[in-house]
Amino acid sequence: MEHSLLLNALVYLAAAVIVVPVARRLGLGAVLGYLLAGIAIGPWGLGLIREVETILHFSEFGVVLLLFVIGLELEPRRLWSLRRSIFGWGAAQVGGVTLLLLGAALLAGVGWKMALIAALGLSLSSTAVALSTMQERNLIPTPAGQAGFSILLFQDIAAIPMIALVPLLGVTAADADGGWSGAFKAIAMIAALVLAGRFLIRPMLRFIAGTGMREIFTAFALLLVISISLLMDQVGMSMALGAFMAGVLLADSEYRHALETDLEPFKGLLLGLFFIAVGMSVDFGVFLAQPWRIVGMAAAFLAIKLAVLWLLARPFGMTGRQRVLFAFLLSQGGEFAFVVFGAAATARVFDADTASILVVVVALSMIATPLLLILYDRVLEPYWQSLRQRPADAVDANREHVIIAGFGRFGQIVGRLLHANQVPLTMLDHDPDQIDTLREFGFKVFYGDATRTDLLHAAGAAHARALVLSVDGIDDSLKLAAAVRAEFPDLPILARARNVTHCYQLMDLGVTIVERETFESALMLGRRTMEQLGFGAYFARQAAMRFREHNLRSVLEVYPYYKDRAQYVSMARRAREELHAMFERDFVANSRDREAEGDEPGNA
Repeated sequence: MEHSLLLNALVYLAAAVIVVPVARRLGLGAVLGYLLAGIAIGPWGLGLIREVETILHFSEFGVVLLLFVIGLELEPRRLWSLRRSIFGWGAAQVGGVTLLLLGAALLAGVGWKMALIAALGLSLSSTAVALSTMQERNLIPTPAGQAGFSILLFQDIAAIPMIALVPLLGVTAADADGGWSGAFKAIAMIAALVLAGRFLIRPMLRFIAGTGMREIFTAFALLLVISISLLMDQVGMSMALGAFMAGVLLADSEYRHALETDLEPFKGLLLGLFFIAVGMSVDFGVFLAQPWRIVGMAAAFLAIKLAVLWLLARPFGMTGRQRVLFAFLLSQGGEFAFVVFGAAATARVFDADTASILVVVVALSMIATPLLLILYDRVLEPYWQSLRQRPADAVDANREHVIIAGFGRFGQIVGRLLHANQVPLTMLDHDPDQIDTLREFGFKVFYGDATRTDLLHAAGAAHARALVLSVDGIDDSLKLAAAVRAEFPDLPILARARNVTHCYQLMDLGVTIVERETFESALMLGRRTMEQLGFGAYFARQAAMRFREHNLRSVLEVYPYYKDRAQYVSMARRAREELHAMFERDFVANSRDREAEGDEPGNA
């Protein structure tokens, strides 16, 4: 048996290691890679794995861990601040999708109980697919990511009454009694969980942490999540929801980050296993028996859900592209649908065949999500980019002015400072959305590619006093600097550099005034950090100034050798050692002076 377990583990790991990197390399994403790996090794692929239901049930623990970690991130105050988006957007999404799917099912002649449970289950999106994709694409901080996160949280909460509702719609009175009894048990379990989280779990975590045995702390974290999940499962509740509630209860505890760190590796592996299991669970037998019906159902489901999500995003200030991305991210069916449909089959709201068809529809919608995102990346986004191109604006003639090429977050600060001091400006940028926004605030910014010399002539570069080069991309920055230096050799260029290498490349082109975009702000933040740590304000200021002076001198000293990697690294190390020795001497001297004055070392 143990050999069977190891062989299965070998198959899963080999499939993941082979297929997922290839899928990522092809731009298909990790989630689709796992799904394809599951299809390949499942009963309808190579047939290497047969116990799909067992694997799927076990791998749902990855979703359980995911929701526990999400719960850990939700301190009560943050949860309260998100209440409008969670309950506003979430309720609108679940309600809108449910009503439309319910209406469509009723029109198709489906009974109201079956139609209601199917619509409720399909209204829920996949937390695993959507959140994994958002994390993979770093979309969480974007408006689409924030909205998606809020809706997923609401769906996790909404799954409670949905699952409790299913037994009440069963076909016998006994089932109904069981439904009421189950609802009472669920409420009692939630209350017990809240009390245990407050008065029992935290003292136990404190005791375990006090032993200093890291592996026991990890074991207790897993024990905690598994125990709560099984208890919730015993009363007919979702294991994932129980873990989510446990996470929320521990969100403001001192062990939040330790728990999150310890569970992260298990969460990632089990989520991958979950996606593989979903891929294996696609019953192509059910699909092949009535392919057009299932494809039609999946297409109609996706169309309705995409339309609701797109319309829902419109009043909340998302741009057109963000609305489409938001709809694509949440368009699929979710893990809770498996639970709802399984419960419905048990309560005989569904027959087993209907439940199987709906499960296949949900699985296909999960597979469709990465494909929709590929469509977005490779077709829609380039198309929108092409629409954003427009003829360059006619630039007003100007003399004795300063041209600012690139009016983003960096160029705006420079421009506002110069404008406040009565310096005439000509501002160029190539982002139409940015220009339209800035014009609303009264900035006269012209659209155009500043690397084009004809536009620079039109902008009056021949009569300008200086050009501020603050475009965002390094390649565009170097291209523009080269063009200006060739066409207007006497025009002073003051440039923004992304890093030291960019600084050196600009210096190669004859740009003598270069500022690294983060250097001064980072220096100020370091100075403020020293003050926060108890260093005196004067000492911190002097330390920052000496660091600045040493760094600028070192950058100039290293410049002639920056293309010689070995020499560059050697000189950079020597400069760092000199800096360390210099500050060590200063700190010793300062401590000696403070001790002589009876003060604490480091204060001034």
